Amino acid sequence: MLYRRFGQTNLVVSVFSLGTMRALSSQETFSQTLEAAFKLGINHIETARGYGVSQRYLGTSLEALAYPRESFYVTTKIPPTPEPTKIREWIEDSLSQLKLDYLDCLAIHGLNTWEHLEWVIQDSLGILKQIKAEGLIRHLGFSTHGPLELILAAIETGHFEFVNLHYYYFFQRNQAAITKAHQKDLGIFIISPADKGGLLYQPPERLKELSKPLTPLNLSYRFLLSDPRISTLSIGPANSEELQRPLEGAFDGGKLSASEEEIFSRLEQVLPETLGSDLCSQCYQCLPCPENINIPEVLRLRNLAVAYDMEKFAQYRYSMLERAGHWFPGQKGNRCNQCGDCLPRCPENLDIPGLLLDTHRRLNGTSRRRLWENEG
Repeated sequence: MLYRRFGQTNLVVSVFSLGTMRALSSQETFSQTLEAAFKLGINHIETARGYGVSQRYLGTSLEALAYPRESFYVTTKIPPTPEPTKIREWIEDSLSQLKLDYLDCLAIHGLNTWEHLEWVIQDSLGILKQIKAEGLIRHLGFSTHGPLELILAAIETGHFEFVNLHYYYFFQRNQAAITKAHQKDLGIFIISPADKGGLLYQPPERLKELSKPLTPLNLSYRFLLSDPRISTLSIGPANSEELQRPLEGAFDGGKLSASEEEIFSRLEQVLPETLGSDLCSQCYQCLPCPENINIPEVLRLRNLAVAYDMEKFAQYRYSMLERAGHWFPGQKGNRCNQCGDCLPRCPENLDIPGLLLDTHRRLNGTSRRRLWENEG
């Protein structure tokens, strides 16, 4: 296992962190998964108030395994709130369930809107600083599914020591946030690279062929780990067996090799070859949309479905639109009324209304709800 400094926290964390959202089928499964992670050298565990029984299972497992407290780090997360009195209640409840005296890291979970950032700065910082001074939490950060502009603003406040961020080969919109976080010496934790990064644990045949001799999942890990600014990646197995396969051959944290660069070049070439004049370059100049359609994201999913046959992933993400609130905002493509507002702003002169409707026809399916939709 490789280890990297987690920004200004100065914690030295394994480059893979154990996410605990999925290993919840039983206490026994959870304990086995945690023990397997420790044996593989993982020393950072992430849970959250909104992850069902995860905190309770983790506390019971840690107590039973009896590993020295200084040998592992725990991050838990609480939602943003305008009610500061809830913060102490939530943190004390987390510590009770986790059977810990302190949290190594506390993240504001889902700092996704400008209102959320305002709540943190105006309503929460005072009590958080007090709780930190008491030693109940040691480091403060945030997780986000929000727009890039909001993420950059949150980093700029100087109030946070780490950020949990969505950034993958197939979603590089947040590259500027990586740069800004590194400049500010924030620990950078990439969340859900296998799942939100493209359902890479069950890739389509076309993507597998394009990624050879690596697997799409290990190629994604290499893309991320080759960037020394990135501290750690989450891995969220449902059981101990699922820990083994993703970690095979993914421990190289050095620069991309010539053969790896060649694979990424091949992937890049496929986009214009397959999509032609329908390729969306993700410039975001089409926004805002009067109908609140997240045009770049809808067309990104179309890019992936058409170019790499990543239709299952694209359908999975598209189905969350209109159901996930601030976790994945925006309307579906069929909400386009062909007003034409976006057309003059598109540097590629795309037929955006036509592409939105085509995407909807390709990807629309059963909607999904977030695990923590009712968190509070």
